[in-house]
Amino acid sequence: MNIILLGPPGAGKGTQARILVEERGMVQLSTGDMLRAAKDSGTEMGDIVADVMARGALVTDEIVIGLIREQLNTVKASGFIFDGFPRTLAQADALTNLLAAEGENLDAVVEMEVDDEALVARITARSTCGNCGEVYNDTTKPQPADGKCSNCGASDFRRRADDNEESLRTRLMEYYKKTAPLIGYYYAKDMLTKIDGLGEISQVKAAIDKALS
Repeated sequence: MNIILLGPPGAGKGTQARILVEERGMVQLSTGDMLRAAKDSGTEMGDIVADVMARGALVTDEIVIGLIREQLNTVKASGFIFDGFPRTLAQADALTNLLAAEGENLDAVVEMEVDDEALVARITARSTCGNCGEVYNDTTKPQPADGKCSNCGASDFRRRADDNEESLRTRLMEYYKKTAPLIGYYYAKDMLTKIDGLGEISQVKAAIDKALS
């Protein structure tokens, strides 16, 4: 099963993708992770990526599609989760064509809907453990009183520099501008399922499981 997870920054796509990886044996294909891995891989595609990034040039759709093709051909998985790609209608068409050429299908597109005000409140209160990545929230899951991460015991808590209201609203606006056409694209193909992305992790997981069943 191959799926796309759509959702604005902070909607919880990463958390839900990790659950799908652990429980279903799927592989998460994050554009950023693929580019970073390719840059240091020493492969022909990796050398192309390294050169583009060294020049500060934009990574083309063709390069990203090439990286996805490599993953489809070399990684054994029960399915792939596309995270951060596609972002445009041209990329959506390119992904459809690639999957068809590789004998694969896109089985579902899940949009994690959020209330912007609630999302801003949640993200601006967010911090993470610098050691293990455990996520905390000033309101719903405060950092432990002893100053040590409940998961690994480290005391290196961090906040992202762009986890402030102004930056987040800018990121949200950019997301909606780019993603709105995709939502219509996959809705027209009868592939889109909308779920509440601001529920408890277990509730969101259950909604995704239902969408994929």
